[in-house]
Amino acid sequence: MRVYLDWNATSQPLPEVIDAMMAAARSAWANPSSVHGDGRAARAVVEAARAEVGALASANPRDVVFTAGATESNNLALVSAMHARQGRLITSRLEHPSITRVAERYEAEGRTRWLRVLGCGTVDLEDLERALAEAPAAAIAMQAVNHETGMIQPVAEVVALAKLADAWVHVDAAQAFGKVDDIAGDAHSRSIAPHKFRGPKGIGALVLRPFTKLTAVLVGGAQERGVRPGTVDAALAAGFGAAARHALTGPARFRAVAARRDRFEAALVALGAAVNGAGARAPHVSSLAWQGWRGPELVAALDLEGVSCSSGSACSAGTAEPSPVISAMSNAVVAGSSVRVSMGDATTDDELARAERAFASVVSRVK
Repeated sequence: MRVYLDWNATSQPLPEVIDAMMAAARSAWANPSSVHGDGRAARAVVEAARAEVGALASANPRDVVFTAGATESNNLALVSAMHARQGRLITSRLEHPSITRVAERYEAEGRTRWLRVLGCGTVDLEDLERALAEAPAAAIAMQAVNHETGMIQPVAEVVALAKLADAWVHVDAAQAFGKVDDIAGDAHSRSIAPHKFRGPKGIGALVLRPFTKLTAVLVGGAQERGVRPGTVDAALAAGFGAAARHALTGPARFRAVAARRDRFEAALVALGAAVNGAGARAPHVSSLAWQGWRGPELVAALDLEGVSCSSGSACSAGTAEPSPVISAMSNAVVAGSSVRVSMGDATTDDELARAERAFASVVSRVK
């Protein structure tokens, strides 16, 4: 039996999520934008799910915009902020590719300022203060929880600095919801990806501060307040709603995961690994550098032993470049030898014991 330790890439849908999606697929298959009875039935499912997501994010449902996922949400938020305001986009190389690729586009226009990254794995707040003093800022893009290291970013401090500079703050909270307490409620916009907390893929949300206006990236319809055209899938929405309900109690469950992660991490350090990052982390993630190994090769060797983990973001898989996150924190050598282990609230001690034996078997070969 395999051991799945790649929960940051995606998580197994809950049985109640699958049940909710199947029920909606049978009864709410009509177009939610249609005004007839079948359409209204589908619309009711979508709006019920919107209310569940709003409850998870402590937001009014009217401020929840459904998207295809966190990548679209991140793009929609940043394009909206940069369109609405003069100035630069301030962000760092710690961010998910759906943030950094947008920043690189604005960099070509001279509108991006990259923040210094500290060796512990967080942004340098003093450098942010310098950036805000140098030139007007249109937006600041900041993670809540890093997707590779689990480092919790100083979002509250960033929001406070941004308020003084009248800058839009967008928080990519895809790895935070359902795992840690909300630290980004005062941001202008927040991204959610339900497949990170045992919901479906193919749907996400952008949660807005009240009265925050968006600029449509796509055109073609009036759905989702006119900023996200396209037919919303009621079945996916139903699954999202069920996952959101479960995620409400997620932080309490994941606090119990922390001790399990720490024990497992200590065992891997004893085998020769070095932990990437220091300080406050999400309770379920470890990023570990292994001298003498290339991360992708170690991942492949562990896969043959029945353990699923990763060498970085799934959205960067297949590239030859080492992790830009670990490179920004340390250097390319450490980045190239790093592996991410991420567990869930359903991960068992027996699974971790089998994974530990697999790591021991594999890394002993290089010795």
